[in-house]
Amino acid sequence: MASQPPEEPAEFQVSDELECKICYNRYNLKQRKPKVLECCHRVCAKCLYKIIDFGDSPQGVIVCPFCRFETCLPDDEVSSLPDDNNILVNLTCGSKGKKCLPENPTELLLTPKRLASLVSPSHTSSNCLVITIMEVQRESSPSLSSTPVVEFYRPASFDSVTTVSHNWTVWNCTSLLFQTSIRVLVWLLGLLYFSSLPLGIYLLVSKKVTLGVVFVSLVPSSLVILMVYGFCQCVCHEFLDCMALPS
Repeated sequence: MASQPPEEPAEFQVSDELECKICYNRYNLKQRKPKVLECCHRVCAKCLYKIIDFGDSPQGVIVCPFCRFETCLPDDEVSSLPDDNNILVNLTCGSKGKKCLPENPTELLLTPKRLASLVSPSHTSSNCLVITIMEVQRESSPSLSSTPVVEFYRPASFDSVTTVSHNWTVWNCTSLLFQTSIRVLVWLLGLLYFSSLPLGIYLLVSKKVTLGVVFVSLVPSSLVILMVYGFCQCVCHEFLDCMALPS
C-alpha cells in the first residue's frame, strides 16, 4: 500500500494564508493590509501601490496579477478597497498571544455579532466572504430490531395494468390464430383450383360425369368471369370519362 503524504501542520497552513502571494511577506495591520479584489484574490496594499506606480493598469483600475480581472478603485485609492477581515482577525488574535485563534482555520463561526464585526460599514464595495460548509456527523438512532423492515406499496393501478396486459395477450393470440387459419384456407382453395382440371378428367374417366364436368369447367369458367369483369370495368371507366368531359 502506498503511504499517504504527511499532512501539513495547522500552524504552517495558517502562516501560508497570512502571506501575500506576490511578495511572500506576512500581512500586517499597517502597510501590508490584505486587500480583496473583485475577483476574490488577496494582495497586500504595498504590492497594489507598486502595481499602480508601474503603470500597468489604467487610471482608476487595478488589474489582478493572477487572473487579469479589472477591479475599479472607488476613490482612486488602494485604501478604499475592502480588507480581508478574516485575515485581520487572525492577525489581531496573533498579536494578542493567539488566544482567539480557532482550532480549525478553515471554519468560521457565524453569529450576528461576529458578522457585524467582520463587515466594515464604511465600505461601499461588495466584500468577498468564503465559507467552508462542514458536514455534521450525527449519531445514528438505534434500530428497533436487527432485521430491516421493508414495506412494499402496491397501488391499485397495477391491477388494472395487469388486466389490460392479459387481455392484450389474449387478443394477440386470437388474431394470430385467425390469420393463420385464413392463410391455410387460401392455400387449400388455391391447390384445389389448380388441381381441378386433372381431378375433373379423372372423375370423367371414372364415370362420375357431374363432378367431372364441374371440376373441368371450373378453370375456364373462372377465366371467363375474370375477362367479363375486366371488360365491364373498362367500359365503366370509359363511360365515366365521357360523362366527365365538358359538353
